Amino acid sequence: MARALTPLEARLLGVLVEKQATVPDTYPLSLNALTAGCNQKTARDPVMNATEAEVLAAIDGLKSMSLVFEGSGSRVVRFEHNMGRGLNVPSQAVALLALLILRGPQTAAELRLYTERLHRFADISSVEAFLDELAERFPPRVVKLPRAPGEREPRWAHLLCGEVAVPAAAAATSDGSVTAGELSALKAEQARLSAEVAELRTLVQRMANELGLQ
Repeated sequence: MARALTPLEARLLGVLVEKQATVPDTYPLSLNALTAGCNQKTARDPVMNATEAEVLAAIDGLKSMSLVFEGSGSRVVRFEHNMGRGLNVPSQAVALLALLILRGPQTAAELRLYTERLHRFADISSVEAFLDELAERFPPRVVKLPRAPGEREPRWAHLLCGEVAVPAAAAATSDGSVTAGELSALKAEQARLSAEVAELRTLVQRMANELGLQ
């Protein structure tokens, strides 16, 4: 990557990575779909309001760095990302970078939760291992932010747009408990584990019935 990306260029890459995994039937994306993805109100921080002309200009910038290509075989011009090869990073790192681009700074626990549809990490340690590798690259692609007062876990931010400003106020609760994002991640993990336990109980019950143990 020859230069730092603009926020819109980074957002385009994040959207392309996300939609490739979540709506593969419509990928590569048309200009209209890509613009809608950039301006999406949910799962975006910050929320943008880019025009198709601005998106097209950003696409040209990414094409010049071989980070985006035009798809072929369609009457409508469509675009696809080349993030893995363009940045020379594995697919796991692409998923993490895309989430940091789309949602802003995140903890490792939040990244593991939100990357579920892009890449399923075995545990938080594996997320941290890829983040550490990205941070140790030259130039580094991510940075671990200083832990703010009230936060139990540090957040990570991408560096594709250059250095990041450390926010003066922490997004933490006043009594020093877990942040809202971490609480959401913990609740989702608890729900997933509860579902797995219920499935295992059903399986054990069925096996016991088949074996005549009850």
